[in-house]
Amino acid sequence: MMGRSVTTLGSEPVATVLRRLHAQADREDPEAKRRVDAREAELGRRLPAAQRYELYGDAPLSISREVGELYYLLTVARRPHTVVEFGASHAISTIYLAAGLRDAGGGTLVTTEILPGKAQLAEDNLRAARVHDLVELRVGDALTTLADGPPDTSMIVLDGRNDQYVPVLELLTPRLQVGGLVIADLNIDDPDILAYQRHVRSPGGGFFSTWLPLDAGLELSVRVM
Repeated sequence: MMGRSVTTLGSEPVATVLRRLHAQADREDPEAKRRVDAREAELGRRLPAAQRYELYGDAPLSISREVGELYYLLTVARRPHTVVEFGASHAISTIYLAAGLRDAGGGTLVTTEILPGKAQLAEDNLRAARVHDLVELRVGDALTTLADGPPDTSMIVLDGRNDQYVPVLELLTPRLQVGGLVIADLNIDDPDILAYQRHVRSPGGGFFSTWLPLDAGLELSVRVM
């Protein structure tokens, strides 16, 4: 039986880089979220998404280890030829996905990051983990950087600004294979979840979708038509 130690995810240098990045997120993400909470308490209202992300600054805003392992498992199980990720940040989720691609026999992961500083950190971390050969990192607004491909996608991961999930998915859906997966990292308390769930759960919309109560929450969808 395959054990964790013989997978790319459990191998060096992937495991060491992920431990370092998760430790950084454990230090920095709570403080970034406190900055946002304090500002919203001061104003008495929820900030627009763009202002929230500005206050988050350079914090990784990382997925949890459990969510990353799910990304890895779904990638290995689906064996996608092409994965598209919206929101690389420091590349924590990107490394889990790339490790899954490696153990699924290869493929291409196209990821996006709007902030040049974070994009450079992501590139450095992908190289340190030695999975950069599987990843194409595009810098800029995802609605622009993803406008020209890839043409045949098996899996989409939405892990950026939640208010942009619907337009990004609308852009990518024509290129998503029937049977392709969409994983959306969402927070059960985030108002953007309602618009996104209406989109992927609408009758005749082409998706079957369900909620996974893992960490802050994930919406997992499959294209059925």
